[in-house]
Amino acid sequence: MTNSIKLGLKENWKQFTVLVIINAFVGGMVGLERSIFPQFAELEFGVATTSAILSFIIAFGITKAIANYFTGRLANRFGRKNLLIFGWIIALPIPFVLIYANHWNWVVFANILLGISQGFTWSSTVVMKIDLVGEKNRGLAMGLNEFAGYFAVGLVAFLTGYIADNYGITPYPFYLGIGIAIIGLLVSIFLVKDTRVFMHKEHTTNKTEQLTNVFVETSFKNKTLSSITQAGLVNNLNDGMIWGLLPMVLLSLNYSTENIGVIAAIYPTVWGLGQLFTGKMADHYSKKAMLFWGMLLQGIAILLIPYSTTFFELAMISALLGLGTAIVYPTFLAAIADDTAPTQRAESIGVFRLWRDLGYAIGAIISGITSDVFGIEYAILLIGCITILSSLIIKIRMPKHIQA
Repeated sequence: MTNSIKLGLKENWKQFTVLVIINAFVGGMVGLERSIFPQFAELEFGVATTSAILSFIIAFGITKAIANYFTGRLANRFGRKNLLIFGWIIALPIPFVLIYANHWNWVVFANILLGISQGFTWSSTVVMKIDLVGEKNRGLAMGLNEFAGYFAVGLVAFLTGYIADNYGITPYPFYLGIGIAIIGLLVSIFLVKDTRVFMHKEHTTNKTEQLTNVFVETSFKNKTLSSITQAGLVNNLNDGMIWGLLPMVLLSLNYSTENIGVIAAIYPTVWGLGQLFTGKMADHYSKKAMLFWGMLLQGIAILLIPYSTTFFELAMISALLGLGTAIVYPTFLAAIADDTAPTQRAESIGVFRLWRDLGYAIGAIISGITSDVFGIEYAILLIGCITILSSLIIKIRMPKHIQA
């Protein structure tokens, strides 16, 4: 069976394209909340403290992280397609819960469902694309995957901000989610084929040494894998802060919901579009250098936020933050794939994504507590410093990366 299988982006472009489209719908589910949730929390439920508002990000981050881990563990056993479909089934009730919620706990519950759904759907598309393309174009594959997902996050964040500004915070913005979930599920059922056979094909020729303990080495022991993992955690730690605190900063500066939506959307849109280029770069340039400079650029951009007030300044910072994230995001996954054997790759990526998405929860907790005690400005500055520290860990600890 594996003799008839050919690895490569060109050889599998039809199935690859279907998976790119599906990941755009996966990203769209996150975009529903990106620009309107602080107003949604305060206007609909009277939730005003920063830490309480950020509770929905904490719920999302923890559940997505756990789902990522189990997707990696279960992908070889039950199949990538089955986990993808299961993730979309979990997504179906989310917009309805948000529309009809009469207590903030229901919103937190919706984000638990969203975290589980995102873990299964996004992780499945990542692993399936890596299965299809083989060694040659991993960076490009991950760039296209993450472009589709995060461009959709930005687009839907803009649309929900626009809809909320013109028609109200609820229910109309969440109608988008109903369509996204239904289409994503149907396309996954009828057009996606499982890719485990491609993984077995690569395994017959791949010479990468097996890890003794995938969790321990990806998390702590292997200098390459653990350096990537800590940077992934910090990347999403600062993303969780931006998700929760940037709209609050803009509200305090009296920006309209529509303008908040524009600024909030620039970051994931540049992040998404940039990966069309940075993913391919990761196939040709030093992954270590890309990770260092990307994390450093993020940290500098975050440190500038408290000292900026004009629309142009904040839009530029949002763009710089998106560029820094675009440089590292596909590079994380391509570098993990390079340093793991095909049969262990799904699990190692699952471990990486476990820690990376725990960053959402850790970032929200740190941001919420620091903001409530010292003020939003100090929370932002702290996260910026942590991000710069992460770039230095990459610089000092990670060995020079050998291209695949």
